[in-house]
Amino acid sequence: MDGITMQNTINILYVDDEDHLRELVKEQLTAEGFTVETADDGDTALTKIDNRPYDLILLDIRMPRLNGIEVLKCIKNKKITTRVIMLTAVDDLAVALEAVKMGAIDYMTKPYDYNELVSVITRVVSK
Repeated sequence: MDGITMQNTINILYVDDEDHLRELVKEQLTAEGFTVETADDGDTALTKIDNRPYDLILLDIRMPRLNGIEVLKCIKNKKITTRVIMLTAVDDLAVALEAVKMGAIDYMTKPYDYNELVSVITRVVSK
């Protein structure tokens, strides 16, 4: 990936309750040179966020128990400045736009094109 080297690896937390998708995206982003950790729910994500800094969080909106909007609220309430990209199904578009108003830097609809995902990540982390 252009601009990503071992000296400036981007640390990403990818939060999604869909096991297959979570592992696939982790594998693909790791191959691009990103360091990727995953969480399968909002509670696990918040624990990880409390324990280490991330450059970017990819956060699914629809998850059981603690959903992505609630996780985003917790992140903002804790004054954590990590950039967040919300991931949503098409029927969640209004919620995704609300999340951007709440402080998410961007959103993507599922299923997303892998090249577009990498492009959005690159754009967001280069700001």
